[in-house]
Amino acid sequence: RKQTLRVKRRDGSFQTIEKLRGFINYERNPEPYRKPLERILDWGELNPTPTNEEYHTMTERKVQAARCMDCGTPFCQTHTGCPVNNLIPEWNNLVYNEQWRDAIDRLHKTNNFPEFTGRVCPAPCEGSCVAGLVDGPVTIKNIEYAIVDKAWREGYITPRIPKERSGMTVAVIGSGPAGLAAADELNQMGHKVTVYERADRVGGLLMYGIPNMKLEKDTVDRRVNLLREEGIEFVTNADIGKNVDVNEVRSTYDALCLTVGATKPRDLPIPGRDLKGVHFAMEFLTLNQKRLLMTSEGNLESNWEKGSYITAAGKDVIVIGGGDTGTDCIGTSMRHRCKSCTNFELMPQPPMERANDNPWPQWPRVFGVDYGHAEVMAVFGKDPRIYSVMTKEFLGDEDGNLKALVTQDVDITPSGPVAIEGSEREFPCDLAVLSMGFVSPEDYITKELDLETDQRNNIHAGYGDFRTSLEGVFAGGDCRRGQSLVVWAINEGRGVAKAADEYLQHKREEENSDYEQFGAFANLSSITPP
Repeated sequence: RKQTLRVKRRDGSFQTIEKLRGFINYERNPEPYRKPLERILDWGELNPTPTNEEYHTMTERKVQAARCMDCGTPFCQTHTGCPVNNLIPEWNNLVYNEQWRDAIDRLHKTNNFPEFTGRVCPAPCEGSCVAGLVDGPVTIKNIEYAIVDKAWREGYITPRIPKERSGMTVAVIGSGPAGLAAADELNQMGHKVTVYERADRVGGLLMYGIPNMKLEKDTVDRRVNLLREEGIEFVTNADIGKNVDVNEVRSTYDALCLTVGATKPRDLPIPGRDLKGVHFAMEFLTLNQKRLLMTSEGNLESNWEKGSYITAAGKDVIVIGGGDTGTDCIGTSMRHRCKSCTNFELMPQPPMERANDNPWPQWPRVFGVDYGHAEVMAVFGKDPRIYSVMTKEFLGDEDGNLKALVTQDVDITPSGPVAIEGSEREFPCDLAVLSMGFVSPEDYITKELDLETDQRNNIHAGYGDFRTSLEGVFAGGDCRRGQSLVVWAINEGRGVAKAADEYLQHKREEENSDYEQFGAFANLSSITPP
């Protein structure tokens, strides 16, 4: 006889799991990261594995899924929540009913790569969860990753080889989340897809921009290898517009999709900017990830140039700029065993609760502690963030090495930040990491193709249409919309694929029509009469 499992409810009683009064009976219980003092000793993922005590059991996942009330209007999957419109109430209900194979099918209907978003997405869906109006929101992000993680383990995810091919070819430039999503969709539509990547590995931002502790690279490789099995071709070390002629690529394929990201960083042009020890965030993160990958493959340190590896070991590190990238730089510095770590933010400290001008279901702009901040607090005993401050000058020694920087406090006014006179402070600093966002895509492809751009130098292509000013050329992701989230990149990649598919179908119909009209008589003019 099957035993009835009983779990603890808010009122302290132990009863069977039920969904009728889900979030009323059960408290929100997100799966915690591994302990800070444990995880800073390695480069493994922050999230616990089945061997860690923090890892949620299948019973706890069912309890958390029971908190989803299948709202009449699920704001979590609307424009205020999930950018790819994940069918969240549906797969939450499937998890509650322990129908895991059906759950991954529903998840894949809208999201090509839930193992990526389940790790790196800030979960705007949870910010707009209806339960969050009166209580903690449903642990949507945890459930999403649990679905895809179990699906990989159980062998539910297998290659889907398209049954028919259209005969049309597409080149996708850039293999970040937008490029991979576009390639996946176009391949399943039956087109022959080739993805070009300028780096030595496929994945773009996923491979080199997001550090290993947030997204293990084996996870990226696993999905890329599946896409290869499904028929997508990947070409690495192909910097289109530099070592490969973009016009030649365009003429070779029936359509061209640009998903090159927004990789031009915002600079800080102040005195001392050229001192040794001042680096962009992506430079710092990418070189660290390359070193990790070489080490994991058994290559000796002598195989990589020590001069190009940026280390924070034993240094006073200051990360200028917040956000996810800033946190990643903090976490990386902590694993290098930095001497100290400080984080400057231009804006004032956010409130502890939603402000009046930030109502539900908007993304909550409230104070939070991310993984990097928690690690600094665990090691050094204080929050690394200093708010309402701007950097005025970098100071160097006689050898041109960074040794300190000077700041000024600022007031945020309607016209922008205003420096407060007499508020200068000096901070010791051996390594300054600039993490102030990205301004636009690099422009060499844009210039070579003479594409129209918008006022921010992004490639001009309307959302929902994704057509650029050049016929047969489409653009999506950060290079079109500006710096954004991985989940928005997937949304745009799917949109680019749909737009390109419509174009390719029309082009094929025209070619078939021309053949039917002229094909049988095409060579008659060359026949000499008897």
